[in-house]
Amino acid sequence: MIDAGDYRTLYDRFAWNLPARFNIAEACADRWAEREPDRLCLIEDRGALPPATLSYGDLSERSRRLAAAFARRGVKRGDRVAIVLPQSFEAAITHLAVYRLGAVAVPLALRFGPDALGFRMAAAGASLLVIEGSGLPTLAGVSHDLPELRQIVAVGAERADLLDFHALLAEPDEPVEDADTTPDDPALIIFTSGTTGPPKGALHGHRVLLGHLPGMQFHHEGFPKPRDRLWTPSDWAWAGGLLNALLPSLLFGVPVVFTRERFSAEETFALMARQGVRNAFLPATALRMMKAATTREAVRALDLRTIGSAGETLPRATYLWAREALGLTVNEFYGQTECNMVLGSSAAFGVSRPGAIGKPVPGHRVAILDEAGQPVPAGRTGIIAVRAPDPVMFLGYWNDPQATADKFRGEWLMTGDEAVMDEDGFVAFVGREDDIITSAGYRIGPGEVEDCLLSHPAVKLAAVVGKPDPLRTEIVKAYVVPADDAEPGANLAAAIQLFVRERLSAHEYPREIAFVTEMPLTTSGKIIRRVFREMAEREAGAAEAAE
Repeated sequence: MIDAGDYRTLYDRFAWNLPARFNIAEACADRWAEREPDRLCLIEDRGALPPATLSYGDLSERSRRLAAAFARRGVKRGDRVAIVLPQSFEAAITHLAVYRLGAVAVPLALRFGPDALGFRMAAAGASLLVIEGSGLPTLAGVSHDLPELRQIVAVGAERADLLDFHALLAEPDEPVEDADTTPDDPALIIFTSGTTGPPKGALHGHRVLLGHLPGMQFHHEGFPKPRDRLWTPSDWAWAGGLLNALLPSLLFGVPVVFTRERFSAEETFALMARQGVRNAFLPATALRMMKAATTREAVRALDLRTIGSAGETLPRATYLWAREALGLTVNEFYGQTECNMVLGSSAAFGVSRPGAIGKPVPGHRVAILDEAGQPVPAGRTGIIAVRAPDPVMFLGYWNDPQATADKFRGEWLMTGDEAVMDEDGFVAFVGREDDIITSAGYRIGPGEVEDCLLSHPAVKLAAVVGKPDPLRTEIVKAYVVPADDAEPGANLAAAIQLFVRERLSAHEYPREIAFVTEMPLTTSGKIIRRVFREMAEREAGAAEAAE
């Protein structure tokens, strides 16, 4: 158990002690079902209606029934099962059923279009698909060949050619023995978000859940504590929602709140108050949107104990707002789909500083290295690297040994994210290697510029990219969603440019600003800068052709 205390002592004394046998389903359901079968594990918020709930006893029994139904239809150890479901009882039950069989869960976002869904299912070689009925039209539009897909299970749709999820649960109970899995046996393929290139499937073992536990206890400050109850808007199809929220909470016996409604800043306050949420995992974009919807009444109704944030840089202004308005320090943490929750902050441990992610989480060895895998001095920009072996680290990219090898320099996994570590060991994010802007000899991280832009009262959301330029190599270009009461145009653009120039530097301010009505986001809530990079490249190409 990690509780408040001295960070250095905790970090130095921490040691992994992984069991010889471990299965995610048994850890997340059966242990509690045996001790407290009526203990609540999942709570669905339904607005004005009473919440729907699921106990550990029911989660254990239903996941066993579903596992048996899958096994009768040929699902075996190592088979990939695609899960295209929203946050729901059915999603949690399906995950655990897959783990019980020693099969491999492939969570995919219900919001994916046909090309994105088809690419990932084909790449994973999914033999079984469990999908929400509302996703069937998307599935019908998939043009990829899916030769390994044998059966489709639908939730909330009755079709003769599909298996019905709840009918499978109602079949005669013929239990199947859980697979005898070790921590290193495959359990999960999570695809990278594809913000900087084609998505790759990161294969994780059952150990990945164990690897996330120190981080959960660190940034949620002694998690679990009495009355803890967690909620996140992050899709369980991504590492953020699944491994930073759902599965660790189930293992610790903490109820997880979910809703089927789309994220709304105003409704977020109401939901957390209604359900007594004590712990929230909120991407920085969600927090920025909540800032505009804050009222004293909404804050007074909350019972929040901790807020964790990850997936994108937490702006200094948002960090300070949460301290002042919510009375809480947002504990930021960092990781990748391949190796998650390895850096973090925790106010309870004195590891918290605006503008910094934090320090290495106990159990993880993190360094800032150069391209050759050598350490860089404190204060110098380098690449965040994580030392192997590490329980949270992926087993490799699915069917791509070369990409896996390219990810490492010796024993260090190179994240590709640039950062600076100061003399005190705090790590500040600079940007992805792909996102770094080279302008007139300067290397500029978009995060700092976005942070400054977001502190302007007329800016609601912002994305910064490099636009090709014949003189400077690239110029800084900002795409801005203006505040509701702001009037976009040349005057506002000039005012924002001056604001950034005065606060950062002459080489960092955006030489061009384009106003947009919305930001393209991944289903995990991260801005897809690639969309704007491609847009800026097309603009530059058109300008060059016109000359």
